[in-house]
Amino acid sequence: MTDAMKKEQILRMSGVNPLKCMRCGKCSATCPNYDEMEYHPHQFVYMVEKGELMPLLKSKSIYKCLTCFACVDRCPRGVEPAKLIEAVRLVATREAGANHMKPDDIPALLDEDLPQQAIVSALRKYTK
Repeated sequence: MTDAMKKEQILRMSGVNPLKCMRCGKCSATCPNYDEMEYHPHQFVYMVEKGELMPLLKSKSIYKCLTCFACVDRCPRGVEPAKLIEAVRLVATREAGANHMKPDDIPALLDEDLPQQAIVSALRKYTK
């Protein structure tokens, strides 16, 4: 699949219009996992808009997104970066062998202080 086709698929799956982004950075400023991500929410939006998908598809940032939707709530233009990140992650996991974790790997990573919401989110992300 070409980059243009992947971009179209990501935009269709997410329902996001990246052209609405004014690059204010409020989405990234509110991201609780900002320090863990190679590419931040506003960068995802820009890179998808420009069709720079290969770095995103290979980045571990797509797995670092907590899908908490804080970026969605904070965006003044309704861009919804988390939906875009989820769509990129789904495209990456659908490519053969691209998913870096399997559902069976999750129990070994659990710790008693881990919120149940994180466990459910991990299972949801890695069982697709």
